[in-house]
Amino acid sequence: MKGGGRAVLLIPHRSDAADEGALPGDYREILAIAREADGPVRVRAVGERLGLDAAVRGKLEPLRAKMTKLAGRGWLHKRGDGRFTPRPSSREARP
Repeated sequence: MKGGGRAVLLIPHRSDAADEGALPGDYREILAIAREADGPVRVRAVGERLGLDAAVRGKLEPLRAKMTKLAGRGWLHKRGDGRFTPRPSSREARP
C-alpha cells in the first residue's frame, strides 16, 4: 500500500505506532488473546479462542502468519518452541 509517495505498512512496527490501536482489528484481537493468557500461547490455542477449526492445520496457517508478522514487527515475541508471548505495552514498561 502506498501513501504520500511512500509505502505504508498495514501492520506498523511497534516503535512507529503510538499504541496497538494502529493495528487492524483482527491483529488487535490476537494481541488481546496473547495478553490475557497466563503464559506463552500456541497458535492452536489462539485459533480456538477465535473460533477457528483448529483440527484443520490449513485453517491455522494464516493465523500463524499473522502472529509471526506481529512478532517481526515487535508486538509479540516468538519463542524458540514456537509459542508466542506479548511484549510489554508502553504503559506497562513505564515506571
